[in-house]
Amino acid sequence: MSGTKKAEYRLRKKSGRFSIFILIFLVLVVMTTIQSLILGEYIDYTAISFSRVMFMHSYWVFAATVFTLLINYYNKRYYEKPVKILADGTKKVAGGDFSVFLKPLHRPDRLDYVDVMFLDFNKMVEELGSIETLKTDFVSNVSHEMKIPISIIKNYAEMLQKESLSEEKRAEYAVTVEEAATRLSDLVSNILKLNKLENQRIAPEMEIYDVCRQLCECAIRFEDLWEEKGIDLEVDIEDRAMINADANLMELVWNNLLSNAIKFTDAGGRVTICQASTEDSITVSISDTGCGMNHESMNHIFDKFYQGDTSHSMEGNGLGLALVQRVLHLMDGDIHVFSEEGKGSTFTVTMPAAEGVDGMGERQNSGE
Repeated sequence: MSGTKKAEYRLRKKSGRFSIFILIFLVLVVMTTIQSLILGEYIDYTAISFSRVMFMHSYWVFAATVFTLLINYYNKRYYEKPVKILADGTKKVAGGDFSVFLKPLHRPDRLDYVDVMFLDFNKMVEELGSIETLKTDFVSNVSHEMKIPISIIKNYAEMLQKESLSEEKRAEYAVTVEEAATRLSDLVSNILKLNKLENQRIAPEMEIYDVCRQLCECAIRFEDLWEEKGIDLEVDIEDRAMINADANLMELVWNNLLSNAIKFTDAGGRVTICQASTEDSITVSISDTGCGMNHESMNHIFDKFYQGDTSHSMEGNGLGLALVQRVLHLMDGDIHVFSEEGKGSTFTVTMPAAEGVDGMGERQNSGE
């Protein structure tokens, strides 16, 4: 018999009513015997007729039967029935059905431990269902995101093999293949980073450093992009602001936010970097005059693979802001977004100020 069949057999097996009856009867007999020994000096049991003795034994059989039925009733109602409901629900969940809901047996004001167990089971199933949905969506999105650059690489690699192809076209196709390979490489890299962050396999190397200097260094890396699009970059930050964080991970935050701001800002637009300090926190805001977002997009902007503006889908993979949020969570930081459609977006990052360090500096203003 297989393990599954054995498990089902155990679920169907009835409780041992006869063994309970025998146990109760023996207890009653023992109690009667002890009582007889105690009262034996005062009562002459030899004078009791045989019919009376048989009647007494019949009485104890009846009493044992009543006790057995009562115990089985309460056992079935308060133990077997709830456990069977829970077992059936567990079996359905194990089979992939996450719509299972166990209704508590009592009213909300009379909940017992079984009811609480049912409610906890419902919460667990809800979480499992969410995780399963996320896993399915994640695999689907990863497959889709990988399929596009792989298809581009395959198609252009086939065209590069044509002998009649001009050198100009050959160079153009080679650049396209390189861009698709870079996109695929970035996707895999971001997935690995995100996986490590979510599973807390990245141990942040905390250090006290000047975030203002880091912001300037990150912005300079995008100089070619903003000049190519004719975007004005305005910077309003202090001379110095010290935070205690992992500089490499925070660099990922600024790079993603700046990249998105420039990507979603039309030619001739403006990107602004503002920074302010208090005794307890450092705030950095990166704003753009791009397409902005609606309320629905703002609710999902930090979800993996979510891209509110599909017109720029070829320029990213929807993992950047998910990475940003998880890095900031790891650094005890926070991020908020404010956006209006057609008017641009502002991402505000708040980080704890480094303790025991004067992070306040003179404000400097610059523009490009």
